[in-house]
Amino acid sequence: MCLLLEISNELLHTIFLDVDPSDLAALSQSCQALNTFVKSNKLLYKELYLQRFDRPPQDIPCWETELKKLVKCQKILESKHDSIKRFQLQFVGRTVASLLETASTPSDSPSLNRTFLVEQFCAQQNIDNFLCSSSLFEHAGLGTQVPAETPADQQLSAKLHCLYGVPVDLIGRRVKPTHPYARSRVYDLRNYTDASLWGPFMDDGTENVDWEKVEAIMVVLNYNLRVFSERTNGDFEPFWSLPFEGASPNSFVSPTTLGIPSEPSLPIESQDPYGVTGTWMRVVTFLDYNDLYHFNFAPDDLLNDEPRMPIETEEAIRLIRMKLRVTKIVPPGEDDGQALPVVYFKGTSRSLHSQWDPNANSGIRGTVRLTREGEIRWTTFSIFHGEERWRSEGVQVGGIRSARGVLGNWFDKDYDMHGPAGPTAFWKITDEIPTEKKATGGPLPHVIFI
Repeated sequence: MCLLLEISNELLHTIFLDVDPSDLAALSQSCQALNTFVKSNKLLYKELYLQRFDRPPQDIPCWETELKKLVKCQKILESKHDSIKRFQLQFVGRTVASLLETASTPSDSPSLNRTFLVEQFCAQQNIDNFLCSSSLFEHAGLGTQVPAETPADQQLSAKLHCLYGVPVDLIGRRVKPTHPYARSRVYDLRNYTDASLWGPFMDDGTENVDWEKVEAIMVVLNYNLRVFSERTNGDFEPFWSLPFEGASPNSFVSPTTLGIPSEPSLPIESQDPYGVTGTWMRVVTFLDYNDLYHFNFAPDDLLNDEPRMPIETEEAIRLIRMKLRVTKIVPPGEDDGQALPVVYFKGTSRSLHSQWDPNANSGIRGTVRLTREGEIRWTTFSIFHGEERWRSEGVQVGGIRSARGVLGNWFDKDYDMHGPAGPTAFWKITDEIPTEKKATGGPLPHVIFI
């Protein structure tokens, strides 16, 4: 120790850069001299932070405080005690969200924040305690996956599950898969109300996101896309397959499309903060209407807040390509988040299954705006022969311009309480809008039941 104290501060600083941040506290308590050196060394904390995590968009006021917070989070995630993990759900949830919000974009080097989260959530214990504590797991999942004690914690767990992005839907004799229970929630027409905008929002008029609804939509669509991929011999790759992929603001980066003719960009598009203009992939699934009606309106003894039985009924799926372009940008209304404008768009929606399908090919218009809560809300209308028919409401998981895309609900534009309705998602595939050209090869199969 005496020799260590005799070297210069510059060399001591270099040595400490190789120390794990979790050991700094023990080092600083070993003697007064090291305590003074560590406590006063703001540059040390900053460099240790940037060795292990992405550089935030703005400098952190106190690197020491932020690094200690991340060390605490790491220790919780590495703990073997379920009670500690569940007690710290709120803290870990906030920290994970913060790391994703400040993660580097794909155009930079690989994100250190995402790498850290992926490594920590390889542990089944962390998946069970943090991602599987919503009310969805009251009857589904493993025995180690149980709902959190409070609605707030259940909502937070559902949000973490959505940010993780790979639905926990295990198959086996000793486990109850989550998709039948999620499907029951998605197709329960009692959840489609004016107060919730008929979308994945709380049923209280606040327009705050109901993450348990979003979680159910994600689970159902992911299951359907996996089955669809299997039944089409892998012609369509499942979209949600990598943990925390695309769950950060500005994580979408358009691929290079050399040689593909596209329409010229317009000046208004440079003022759009949401990145609307471009080509999007959409998935829509639905129950046969007779099944939907029987599920919702057959005589039963359910209480108003009692969940319906899980559904194993097959659904139909459509894959749709949307080409969207900004048409108007206006200031936010009094009910919107004030930091961003409201953007209007229109375009076309074409089925990948069959170009002559009258129920999938349509015009489309919509808006995207910031909610008072700070989430990105998308509204779309599908237009057939000049008449609006379907509407959707969704939220962009991961924030503005995220690659993860939008998850939500579709329904009759007149808010028909008898349906039909179901889940939908769409995500951007390129900033370009390629000109139409004659298709080559055979189309994907028409509506497939899965």
